[in-house]
Amino acid sequence: MKNIPTLLWALVLLAAPMAALAAGDGASFQGMRIGGVPVEFALFGLTLAGVAIFHHHTLPIALGGAALIALYKIVASPFMTGAGLHGFVLHVEHEWVILANLLLLLVGFALLAQFFQESRIPDLLPNYLPDDWKGGFVLLCLVFVLSSFLDNIAAAMIGGAIAMIVFKGKVHIGFLAAIVAASNAGGSGSVVGDTTTTMMWISGISPLEVFEAFIAAGVALLICGYFAAKQQHAFQPIQKDATAGVDIDWVCVGVVAFILVLAIVVNVTVNVAFNELSDSFPFLGVAVWVAILLHVPMRRPKWHLIPGAVRGAVFLLSLVLAASMMPVDELPPASWQSALALGFVSAVFDNIPLTALAIKQGGYDWGFLAFAVGYGGSMIWFGSSAGVALSNMYPQARSVGLWLRHGWHVALGYVVGFFVMLALIGFHPGSAPRGSNAAAPAAAGASR
Repeated sequence: MKNIPTLLWALVLLAAPMAALAAGDGASFQGMRIGGVPVEFALFGLTLAGVAIFHHHTLPIALGGAALIALYKIVASPFMTGAGLHGFVLHVEHEWVILANLLLLLVGFALLAQFFQESRIPDLLPNYLPDDWKGGFVLLCLVFVLSSFLDNIAAAMIGGAIAMIVFKGKVHIGFLAAIVAASNAGGSGSVVGDTTTTMMWISGISPLEVFEAFIAAGVALLICGYFAAKQQHAFQPIQKDATAGVDIDWVCVGVVAFILVLAIVVNVTVNVAFNELSDSFPFLGVAVWVAILLHVPMRRPKWHLIPGAVRGAVFLLSLVLAASMMPVDELPPASWQSALALGFVSAVFDNIPLTALAIKQGGYDWGFLAFAVGYGGSMIWFGSSAGVALSNMYPQARSVGLWLRHGWHVALGYVVGFFVMLALIGFHPGSAPRGSNAAAPAAAGASR
């Protein structure tokens, strides 16, 4: 009975985005509605509720939900790409690069995290981290910094690998939520730190306009990091001294470094210099796997980790595919209120189509939007790819109730960070992205 308030809060959080997105639904939708809400949203909401309640059966629920939504749309409701089976095929063709990249990255970075553990670097970190709760806080700051130039999945997995060692395998769920939040916060202000911010960059939005998201992200890190580090210290204090006789495996260090450097180079090169190719092939995911396979003769990966990582990836891909089939072709009018709401929507709804719609619509302050759609997914474990990846390493995190109950500071950090930034700089429409429907001043972001 004591879990009923948490369960009710979870259901409210899962249901609210459905209404918010339905409010911005375009006039072109032709499917059936229940009480004014498209049937797709009802099916998606039931899928999310099933994942939240029956967290030991998340994969079949997510797969079943995506299949049911696809079947309904094939039979009774048109896709954005057309009606029937042909429309579904075209829709999958449109989404396959995103899905393939996620699959390759989630599985590849699971192996990367294992390489990082085997390098023995985490075993030496207790000599450099504070001995009390501040050690956990510094670790979260490290994840934040790493995510500003790495993929947030990689940053979260590295943070999880370090936590596994320095906390002797006993990591509090609140701290796991904070690792995900730190990885998403760190990427929110950098145009190379998150897919959504890269999308803004290649659409013509200045990196300076996105950079201001670090104001809210920094505040969120301070709040979330403080409470999470205290939780972790009470649950399992950090190891005070490094394990005696540790020898660094420099080959593993080289493997990790090569994978990360190649991923950064490919990400910047493809998405910036050749952005017209970014939608045609999963270059980033393939680059990570090329780097892994090149090093097989020197250090064989732990292949037995792949099935678990694939299951986690298929779960996320099912939710991403289901979200992509929702009949949303516009958002509510751009304002700080709608940007704030999109953060909560992002906790259960794929932030890539949300960002694409916002760019098309225009009129947003891009720093606020970057923080909202980037950090917002941290509020539920399956709200971001970083959360799903970390849950493969720590299966106990796959409970919405426990995540909300012990990771409450993530949502607190989001709200406080958002309003601190609003008070400091205000919400001002940024530059107009290429192809957007808004005509905002091009220098709006640079004038602050």
